[in-house]
Amino acid sequence: MKRYIKSLAVVLTLVLAACGGKTETVAEGGLGADKVYRMGVNAAFAPFESVAADGKLQGFEIELAQAVADAAGMKVEMGNTPWEGIFNGLANGDSDFLMSAITITEQRKASMDFSEPYFEATQLVVLPSGKNIAKAEELKGMKVSVLAGSTGDTIAQKLMGATSTDIKRFESLDLALKELENGGVQATIGDNGVVANYITHNGGDKMAVIEGIDFDKEYYGIAVRKGDAELLEKINGGIRKVKEEGTYQKIYEKYFGKA
Repeated sequence: MKRYIKSLAVVLTLVLAACGGKTETVAEGGLGADKVYRMGVNAAFAPFESVAADGKLQGFEIELAQAVADAAGMKVEMGNTPWEGIFNGLANGDSDFLMSAITITEQRKASMDFSEPYFEATQLVVLPSGKNIAKAEELKGMKVSVLAGSTGDTIAQKLMGATSTDIKRFESLDLALKELENGGVQATIGDNGVVANYITHNGGDKMAVIEGIDFDKEYYGIAVRKGDAELLEKINGGIRKVKEEGTYQKIYEKYFGKA
């Protein structure tokens, strides 16, 4: 019976071809030009990305990703992914690209390719109100909370050692800051945009950003699998277009104000 059905399908295909009909090649995630690209994002990094009360994703990068996709003529499906598994998900094909406040580093560039930068960031040190330090080295001996696998985590490891028990790692920077707010650590290191957003909405009177500690500037980029030049070209084209048309600036000012 299965052999008969298969033969019938072949006959119908030949008939359609003879009548001038055409078939579409199914691409992974969609049909031909209608391919849906899967974007991995860790929605625990407000105001870049978070989950709204209605369960929908929201934030600067969510809006920017959609704008870039529209400009590039791409259909995108966004999936909330834990930070710990986000890079493995890209490598394994669960996601086609990642956009989740990912700093472009030489180490990461060895295993994935990045778009042109779309955001400039820096790391900040946060202490309880009334406390102060003059330089980063004074964090040694303190208990410090960070987002696991982040640039803040790397800085803490360089200062205190990769195996230091004084480094407390969390699944989100909000949780790391909450630990500081609750007195579980003495300092937090994290991205400026998220730190500013958290302090504004949660603990402005309990925590203070320490001025004068200069870390290297870092740049966020969209990550694709190593060698996926076609997708990277689409994304870069979309980034350039939203910047040229002013869409990027409008989205930026919505979340961060005028630069």
